[in-house]
Amino acid sequence: MSHAIRPRRVSFDWKQTPLHWIPDEPTATHVINVLHLLLPAGERWFVKVFKEALPLVSDERLLKDVKGFMGQEATHSVQHAYVLEHLAEQDLDTTGYTRHVEWMFDVLLGEKPPAGLPVPAREWLRFRLSLIAAIEHFTAVLGDWILDADALDGAGTDEVMLDLLRWHGAEEVEHRAVAFDMYQHAGGKGVLRYLRRVEGMALAWPMLVYLWVAGARFMMRHDPQLTGARYRFKDHGAAARRGLLPSWSSLNAAMPRYLRRSYHPSQEGSMRKAVEYLAISPAARAVADTGSAAGHAAAS
Repeated sequence: MSHAIRPRRVSFDWKQTPLHWIPDEPTATHVINVLHLLLPAGERWFVKVFKEALPLVSDERLLKDVKGFMGQEATHSVQHAYVLEHLAEQDLDTTGYTRHVEWMFDVLLGEKPPAGLPVPAREWLRFRLSLIAAIEHFTAVLGDWILDADALDGAGTDEVMLDLLRWHGAEEVEHRAVAFDMYQHAGGKGVLRYLRRVEGMALAWPMLVYLWVAGARFMMRHDPQLTGARYRFKDHGAAARRGLLPSWSSLNAAMPRYLRRSYHPSQEGSMRKAVEYLAISPAARAVADTGSAAGHAAAS
């Protein structure tokens, strides 16, 4: 039986979430915080590109999945933007970094190719779809990791932040195949479609590494509670060995899986675990319970 992709209403209360929401772990906290820097602009961009590509979708089932994907990604963007507001309230202003990210997605990877790049409109759209499919491969890998990251619970991680990350990660696993299927459907035919998929990964992974490392360095440098701190790969590795971060080696290993000709994202993660978490997410349940209570009150 097919699984319906749909956006969920959620609500997070950030009032009590500390700046270092993994206690005594600023590196692990800020490496994960980079997601909040990237995702508001990045996921808005996903939605824009998919909206451009909707006329190319001729399969009704895929069209429903794509629209559900777009709804989920728009919700993710909004919720991560709220975290940036909370960081600013704690004197960690991220606009110096997020402006760069917004320029990259809105201008460099916008609806038209950069000036001087002679790429036909249809090919530019297919290229951006290939980038999204490659990025979504890593978001599914990260989503599966966060659902299994029991060490974060043991470290006393703030419960609201952990719920945000697991709710988001579960939806990434839930819609893990949509961007790939969209690219396969709209990305042309034969060998050229596969080569363009390889091109998307060849650009997406180095871009993600650069943005993630630069973002972690920015966060450590601008953290008002740290003096002279900086992001170091050895600190990242130590946190990964404790289960607080995904290791760079595990993320690197995800790339060759994607490059197999036979690859499909349904091979990544566990749909069962994702759906089980989405059923118990405190943020999703709070909204559902509020809606249910309002419905009962209106009926009485």
